[in-house]
Amino acid sequence: MSGRPLALVVEDSADQTALLRRYLDREGFDVFAAADAEAAIAAFSDIDPVVAVLDLLLPGISGQECAGLVRERFPDCFLVISSVLDATDYPPADAALPKPIVGADMHEILRRVQR
Repeated sequence: MSGRPLALVVEDSADQTALLRRYLDREGFDVFAAADAEAAIAAFSDIDPVVAVLDLLLPGISGQECAGLVRERFPDCFLVISSVLDATDYPPADAALPKPIVGADMHEILRRVQR
């Protein structure tokens, strides 16, 4: 372990995952990335994320359902929803990060995360 806080990213776009990984690394986080909710859920026993960034439009289990499961399993995790959908359609979360993602927006959100 590196001693850096862990961020969970659930995103089915490889380009978006790479972008989020770069932003989160720059902000001092290690990243566990999952291409779908099922892969994220399968890793729950091995991870303890401080922040989770979830896409809503995922194959299989929806991002909305995944957000609820992350909340249940990691109640102190700072939950960020990132989607192309209208932010008014996002499930309850600690922050909204509408796509396209901008580094400055991610920076502002991560300033609020307790590490």
